[in-house]
Amino acid sequence: MAKKENKKNIEKELSAKKESMWLTLEKKEIDKAMKFAEEYKKFLKEVKTERETVEYFLNIATKKGFKDIKSYKNLKPGDKFYIVNRNKSMAMGVVGKDSSRFDLVVSHIDAPRIDIKPNPLWEDQDASLAMLKTHYYGGIKKYQWASRPLAIHGVVYTKSGKKIEIKIGESPDDPVFVIPDLLPHLARKAQGDRKLFDGIRGEELQLLVGNIPINDEEVKEKVKTQVLKYLNEKYGMVEEDFNSADLEIVPAHEPRDVGFDRGLIGAYGHDDRICAYTSFQAILDVKNPKYTAISFFYDKEEIGSDGNVGAQSNFLEYVLEKVYSMINPNYTHTEFLDVLYNSRAISADVSAAINPIYKSVHDIQNAAKAGYGIVISKYTGHGGKYGSSEATAEFMHEILSLFQKKNVPYQIAELGKVDEGGGGTIAKFFARYGLDVVDMGPGVISMHSPYEVISKMDLWSSYLAYKVFLSQ
Repeated sequence: MAKKENKKNIEKELSAKKESMWLTLEKKEIDKAMKFAEEYKKFLKEVKTERETVEYFLNIATKKGFKDIKSYKNLKPGDKFYIVNRNKSMAMGVVGKDSSRFDLVVSHIDAPRIDIKPNPLWEDQDASLAMLKTHYYGGIKKYQWASRPLAIHGVVYTKSGKKIEIKIGESPDDPVFVIPDLLPHLARKAQGDRKLFDGIRGEELQLLVGNIPINDEEVKEKVKTQVLKYLNEKYGMVEEDFNSADLEIVPAHEPRDVGFDRGLIGAYGHDDRICAYTSFQAILDVKNPKYTAISFFYDKEEIGSDGNVGAQSNFLEYVLEKVYSMINPNYTHTEFLDVLYNSRAISADVSAAINPIYKSVHDIQNAAKAGYGIVISKYTGHGGKYGSSEATAEFMHEILSLFQKKNVPYQIAELGKVDEGGGGTIAKFFARYGLDVVDMGPGVISMHSPYEVISKMDLWSSYLAYKVFLSQ
């Protein structure tokens, strides 16, 4: 009898793990998740660059009692702090009662896009059009960015040192910009023999920005000059100011519900702002943690995490040692290294949810389903686990036990089949410090496209997972 009962319990547990969150959550919890999704959509509408993300987070964090760490002489349990790195990455934390370790959730706030070159503006006099030359950022399918409305976001510093913030293409009254594709009637020879990834080439990603010529017979490049006249009158810019600018081209559309049932969200930038937003909301809600809890938000992940605002910089070490020294002023470096080795981290990055049209790239038994909860990946990388950081069995057990105890829905999955490709995260850069780290984030359909899709349930599960982890 006991064996039969035990078998039933095992079967019940296995079947529960295979059910969608839409079926396992109570209506009250689903209502919370749907409300949370609406706030997330507002965030994605406002934020399309890493600078805008930092500004958005800071605005809310300061209202919630977080202070610049420079305003503290020392730190005590319950203190809330933030540290900003060049307006493009940041950390936010709550000091815990036990200083023997840190609990970290680390995400990135950059997304694949197209950047404007330093000397971008030119006129094609045969076409009587002004164009901007670009350089794509991160892993994109270039053809996806042609013939769609685009916006320009970023900052420009003029020769006088004035900072100009630019956001054109988001308001209904704004113009938009476009990368013109070739009409199918004439594309057979020019594009027909190209492979898919080569359908639009890097140097062909040029932005259409003007058509009206200036009424001046002495000017040769009349359309380009008219564009420069507009920029000067509107922003005080001259052509040389493009040299000192961070200007990004992003899709000019708003997040929208997807599907008859509104269970999905389509938007630009889910990767990885869904993890940034959920871990941001999680750190806002952390109260009196046992260990100091910190959410990190990095730039440059999509191009290898290089540079002084990426995860390969010493920003983590800088933040942790600064915080630790303000908790324990008389510490030794060896003590600090012990704390690093004792610490725990979640590399908060998205995974690939099964695309029903291209299931062949997945090992279905080890693939993520939309709506089944946050995806925990023991390792990422490619091929024979190259470029990955693999969580130990001990740490996996610790994480899974915590989520089971706190009723956090989750699923275990890999990115895709072993020989199909792969992808890395910033986990390996944090593992260098000796701490335990595991990859964890929601599944995404059409990742790295201008219009990615996620499940509202996976959004909610990610928030719950990060909050439970940071609140230990």
